[in-house]
Amino acid sequence: MELEDGKEPLVLMIAPGIIAWHLGHDTSFSELLTSRTLHQNSPTSFFWAGPPFHIPLQLDTTRSSQLGLGHRHNNTITQTQLDLLIHTIRTTPIVDHHAHPLLNWDNQTGKYPLLHITSEASGDAIESATTSLAHLRAVRQLSTELKCAPNWESVVAKLEAVRLDPDEPDIWGDWISRCLEGVHTILLDDGLDNKEAVEDLDWHTSYVQSPCRRILRIEAIASDLIKHLSAGEFHDVQKAEAIIKDPAALKEFWENWAGSFDNAIKNAIDDPLVVGFKSVVAYRTGLDVAGKEPSGDAVQPALKEFVKKLLKVRTARLEDSSLNDYVVHRTATLIRDYKGKNHEEDIIRKPRKPIQFHTGLGDSDLTLAKASPSHLQEFIRSYPDVPMVLLHAGYPFTKEIAYMATVYKNVYADIGEVFPCISKDGQERVLMEILELCPWSKILWSTDGHWFPETYLLAIMQMREAFENVLCSYVLKGQIGWRAAIVLVQDLLFKNANKLYHLGLDFPKPEEVASRSLARYPNPSRNLTLLRELLNNTIEPTFVQICWNDYTALQRMRLVPFRKFMTLLEAGRSLDIGITKAVFGMIQNDHLIPSSSATGEYRLHPDFSSLKHGPVAGHISMHGEFREQDGFPVALCPRSLLLRSVEIGSQKGLGFLLGFEIEFLLLERVEDDSVVDRYTALKTDGHAWSVSKYYANPKINALLKNMVETLAQMDIYVEQIHAESATGQFELILPPYPPVQAVDTLLHTRDVMANLATEAGFKMTLHPKPFAKACGTAAHMHMSILPEADAFDAEKVTRHFYAGVLKHLRAITAFSYSNAASYDRAQDSVWAGGRWVAWGTQNRETALRKIEGSHWEVKIIDGLANPYFVASAILLAGIRGVETEEKMVWDDCEMDPAKLSDMDRKELGISQMLPASVEEALRALQEDTEMVEMLGDELVERYVAIKEFEDEFLGKMGAEVRRLWLMERY
Repeated sequence: MELEDGKEPLVLMIAPGIIAWHLGHDTSFSELLTSRTLHQNSPTSFFWAGPPFHIPLQLDTTRSSQLGLGHRHNNTITQTQLDLLIHTIRTTPIVDHHAHPLLNWDNQTGKYPLLHITSEASGDAIESATTSLAHLRAVRQLSTELKCAPNWESVVAKLEAVRLDPDEPDIWGDWISRCLEGVHTILLDDGLDNKEAVEDLDWHTSYVQSPCRRILRIEAIASDLIKHLSAGEFHDVQKAEAIIKDPAALKEFWENWAGSFDNAIKNAIDDPLVVGFKSVVAYRTGLDVAGKEPSGDAVQPALKEFVKKLLKVRTARLEDSSLNDYVVHRTATLIRDYKGKNHEEDIIRKPRKPIQFHTGLGDSDLTLAKASPSHLQEFIRSYPDVPMVLLHAGYPFTKEIAYMATVYKNVYADIGEVFPCISKDGQERVLMEILELCPWSKILWSTDGHWFPETYLLAIMQMREAFENVLCSYVLKGQIGWRAAIVLVQDLLFKNANKLYHLGLDFPKPEEVASRSLARYPNPSRNLTLLRELLNNTIEPTFVQICWNDYTALQRMRLVPFRKFMTLLEAGRSLDIGITKAVFGMIQNDHLIPSSSATGEYRLHPDFSSLKHGPVAGHISMHGEFREQDGFPVALCPRSLLLRSVEIGSQKGLGFLLGFEIEFLLLERVEDDSVVDRYTALKTDGHAWSVSKYYANPKINALLKNMVETLAQMDIYVEQIHAESATGQFELILPPYPPVQAVDTLLHTRDVMANLATEAGFKMTLHPKPFAKACGTAAHMHMSILPEADAFDAEKVTRHFYAGVLKHLRAITAFSYSNAASYDRAQDSVWAGGRWVAWGTQNRETALRKIEGSHWEVKIIDGLANPYFVASAILLAGIRGVETEEKMVWDDCEMDPAKLSDMDRKELGISQMLPASVEEALRALQEDTEMVEMLGDELVERYVAIKEFEDEFLGKMGAEVRRLWLMERY
């Protein structure tokens, strides 16, 4: 608007540390200070880090006070979306494509040291494993699972009891089930051990969801055939000596062996139980395999030497490079060229089964330099159509397998065995090194579990933790979208292996997202990182607040001494707090509604994404989410409802930004006990909307400055402050955030402001109508719709969304105008949003004000409303409108609806009035069956019961007593 001569200048207060607005490229700072108009759409941002300052300006009334709210924020990520990713990481079933059989019950104790759980060392070297980071971490995790003291001796004692307790015959099977939990199927390399010492394929299948399959170790096949053909089962010495001495016998032996090996590989290719092959040539002669298949003449001398060894020691291994190279080449050739036959004897092309190669990390038999996967390049190039899997992350050559899986279409990278054999940081580094180059469609994960079930358990626990830390970090940094990260997890753990090994498994339908699954493997490290980042270079706090907002919009909290909190967090212990179920059955003075009782308990789980300094010195705080004892979300929890609402929107491809305006009234405190009215209006000179005279009071000036600076230290950057119409009334505007973060920030900011006002000697209130003849106090909410899909018709979606909101607006009012005092403010023609179900472009007399595009303002909200409920009801109504393509039967109202004739309102589709009382609003909510279905019957029933009880309680008070009673609490 234009400034008239003699009028007070409009004043905008610009806070330090805030991106104030967009400026043209050529606008200098000095030009800004003298500018009469601020242009929001210009491309350059101005950042002011100095003290607050004032600028008389010409307001562009076509723009919102919520600067930038209508623009898309590409890197916004909601807590619900992050939780969905975490849920996926913690619950996605695993196709364990490389593991080994477990020892049978008779061999579980004594023969094989338990220290092998986290170490490849053997002999005397294994004793040093107890001082490795991997071992210490395993002890902590196993002691938690076993509920024993966190030391190796206690863990061993407990594990031995699990294996040997004669009084608990089922405990061993239960423990194995626990260790294999989450594994859908296992592809077992059963060539590692004496078959008499391990359990068979069917036994393993009994503990997973789908039948286990075999991975055939080709060196074991080759050596077994040599043993059988050279000396037979009964060790025929004469036959073996003939092979050694007679060239003709050697040649015949070679031909028999080569033919038998070919048949064994072909049979395995035809065998549906065999889904791949495994080579340990890295252990034998190294991965520097010859570029071409060795000839028979080259292999026969090696066969001769091998037979000689068999006469001395029956457990001899293939240790000649020509023989080992032949085995590897021959297997690849047969896989490449083999054609099977169907039942009609027609030649068909079989899917090629992959070869797994041990690379990197192994026991002391390995020559590490020759275990580098880069040695395989020439071999890989020779068989471009044969799938090959490089195992064990190639550790410490991880970047090499990432490179090779990237540049060769037939090569895949496995990142197993490092879980649990290296440290937590090392595991995360492996995952990051793989992902920094390699497409995730070429990456698989395995446990490399062997001998002991604990190897599976630890591998799975530690993998899920590493995935969570790394992928959540990538999502928060904007390096990958949360949906893509979910696909990545499902591919790495299940789908890539399912496709590569031609398993034909159906990916299980996702379970209902349950907090129990999110709590299954606590991940304190991410929370600890968030906390340490917050406290960096600050004084250690005394208390941690864990907050919630109840059904009467009263902010409540529990205090935990900081040192106790840190002790629990650093020990990986649970941080949730038991709270009586009466928490959602009481009003402001703790009186319970008749249908509620003090029996039962919920668990309040702190959400570290809401972690902030304050709201008072020496405190840090965060909001919590209520869950049942078994971990499931509490249906009555307001914050959980908003999380669910955002999730539903996300499933429909809709994201949102919300921005709140905090209108508040500052009052003088009356210390005279003889006076009934404890609070009086400030004494000011001509206080009015947006005038500058409020700065004449230095205490007000100092308080507002303190509010902005304190909030900035909490990373809450106020966008504007200005005077409102009532004496001592102001408005503070918050930036836009995703919905849950927006409400968390709103509640935290209110607490900070109220505490600072009290410290300065004032009373701050959100009472909607503290003085009958002064303007009321609201809590307007701005919102924008953000597309999460490429195909997004913004205009169409916006129309359907707000049509849905208008359709259910009478029911929504039960949450937005939740107290009898709310209806004292709800009047026509006072810029309060009016009393009609209507919308209008830049019309402050309609309940919904359209600003631009999908950026609209909801005006019929005040500070007595629980903002989680209000935001949820609006989002759910709008989402349903998009889903059902709700028609916008209301036209754009350009005037005050109350001043229109009945005919004019009818032409605009304005036919309904908003409820005029709490009773009417609650009835509208109950009668809106669609709204009740979206919110949940149980929640609506409880909300109505509490509000009716509260309304009856407050109705018994006199008007003045009730006014003071509410001002004391809000």
